[in-house]
Amino acid sequence: MRHRIHVLAAAATAIGLVAACSGSHNASTATAPSATSRNKTTTTASPATTTTSANTDLQSLIPAPANTQRTDGPGSIHDNGIHMHFMVNGSPTDVMDAYKTALEGKNWSLTVASSGGGGGGGGATYTGTNGAAYGVFTGGGYGDTTDVEACVWPSKPSTTHCAQGHH
Repeated sequence: MRHRIHVLAAAATAIGLVAACSGSHNASTATAPSATSRNKTTTTASPATTTTSANTDLQSLIPAPANTQRTDGPGSIHDNGIHMHFMVNGSPTDVMDAYKTALEGKNWSLTVASSGGGGGGGGATYTGTNGAAYGVFTGGGYGDTTDVEACVWPSKPSTTHCAQGHH
């Protein structure tokens, strides 16, 4: 019987840790099933601090551009941010104009950091805030192919360099 209680306690601890690491906000207490004796074992696991729910929240702020053919990410970047890359069918100017509208539809307050291009190329960089979140959205390309890089942080980071290279 004593062995069974230790096994149940270990199982409860494992369940509590898995629940805590899964980002669940209600995973602060896990209780082992009680044996049909006087001995009960209760294990309390502290909530784990994870970036999983924060990354999920940040990812929900990044819309996929229309006509996206491939999505890479999210990947973790400095200052608890996330990075996503989109390969999009469409001219850079058209894609980035439409993406600006999609971002504003997700409640981003944007500033056009740069835009332009010519000779079939082009693109734009937008920076902005959405509540406390800070984002940098850069797109560019040539012809009918546009790469869009999106980086979002829970607050303005020490450096706003958006990690690239996921193509």
